[in-house]
Amino acid sequence: MNIRKIDASVITENVKKLFMEMNYFINSDILDALKAAQQSETSPIGKNVLGQLLENHKIAAAEEVPICQDTGMAVLFVEYGDRVVIENGCFEEAVQEGVRRAYIDGYLRKSIVTDPVFDRINTKDNTPAVIYTDIVHGDKIKILGGCKGFGSENMSAVKMLTPSAGPEGVKKFILDTVKYAGPNPCPPIVVGVGIGGTFEKAAMLAKKATLRRIDTHHSDERYAALEKELLEEINRMGFGPAGLGGVNTALGVNIETFPTHIAGMPVAVNICCHAARHKEIEI
Repeated sequence: MNIRKIDASVITENVKKLFMEMNYFINSDILDALKAAQQSETSPIGKNVLGQLLENHKIAAAEEVPICQDTGMAVLFVEYGDRVVIENGCFEEAVQEGVRRAYIDGYLRKSIVTDPVFDRINTKDNTPAVIYTDIVHGDKIKILGGCKGFGSENMSAVKMLTPSAGPEGVKKFILDTVKYAGPNPCPPIVVGVGIGGTFEKAAMLAKKATLRRIDTHHSDERYAALEKELLEEINRMGFGPAGLGGVNTALGVNIETFPTHIAGMPVAVNICCHAARHKEIEI
């Protein structure tokens, strides 16, 4: 079995570039969705708001400045090849250093505090990042990264449904969560839904769902149909761009699923603002 060696500095530089670029350049799927939303928006105010968002993204890319002042908490989903060895350091430290350099050298806002309840002192470099790692077969490292702002994160929820709730119970919880969020998460939003697993697995699935391109659909046609149905229902709520009214409250609904226990049906909803920063790299 051939072992591939990667220097820790390569990880650091790639992670740094990843987080700087996702803060400056909006992804094509989100950009295309915003353009489509502007065309379909029936509210003059909503149409104007969407125009301002598009102009903001254009300026951010041209000047390489953050899309939003809340540059988020760094989250990484990693597929780590089982034939990879990190030299001159360790993977965890290399990733954290990459995030640190991105937020310092890229002039991105540092928003992370040392302790969640008592000593809420800013770490001054936006670390630690949240890292989820899966060991997979191969000699590469794939990283799916996101910068999660908390205006939308605070509107997210998890509920432990029982199987008797059925599809209608799942739909009701998702729609109730979005309705309760209202204008707070800076619509138009991306709604990530995780169904199955355990309490924490459902939440991880929902977070990962927000990082999936919104021009893709669940591989199971039943869930793909549910994504479409939920998007239509959410856009009928009328919150609209920036919560000022309109037919574009959400740009997309992404569902991720996982097998679960016979007695449960965990459902998590992770709401993401219109910035929806995400980017994937392979090393």
